[in-house]
Amino acid sequence: MSEPISAMNHDSYDGIAKVEECGLQGMITLRGDLSDKVLAKAVKDATGQKVPGQREALVKGDTGVCWMSPDELLVLVQYAEVNAKLADIAGALSGTHALAVNVSDARAVFRVSGPNAREVLGKLAPVDLSPDAFQPGQIRRSRLAQVAGAFWMDDAETFRVVCFRSAADYVFKLLKVAAQPGSEVGFY
Repeated sequence: MSEPISAMNHDSYDGIAKVEECGLQGMITLRGDLSDKVLAKAVKDATGQKVPGQREALVKGDTGVCWMSPDELLVLVQYAEVNAKLADIAGALSGTHALAVNVSDARAVFRVSGPNAREVLGKLAPVDLSPDAFQPGQIRRSRLAQVAGAFWMDDAETFRVVCFRSAADYVFKLLKVAAQPGSEVGFY
């Protein structure tokens, strides 16, 4: 049996910010009533986190949960544990109107870090990324040039970007171009 590999096999680029593909990440799309106590307990048991509020990302390392829409969460777990966590969530939600699906191999994750990380993302997404408007622990679903994506901040200089695996090469190239040396805008 072959070993799983990430979309960009850990490619990285150093420019005005560091762009790197994060590798394999366990991801579960969870849809349902986010106010349901059974769903909240399943999320807490899987991640140690509460159900996040609107546009909130509660992530530590490779584990956490992100708000994606009024009825959708992205549950992050270690890649090696995703099937077990999915089974636990499905079991906990048995009899509840909910959907939990392993989307780990359908997504790619990138890290953009450094003092100019806001500038890099700001060139690609129609989102106010000023420090007053966008802080660590917040998430946005948006466009990255011509494709859908989502991103959150782990800390004041680090973003994580999620996109469809089929668009990973395109997104990596976008991020590299936006991070080229000499492309500083000086806005943030």
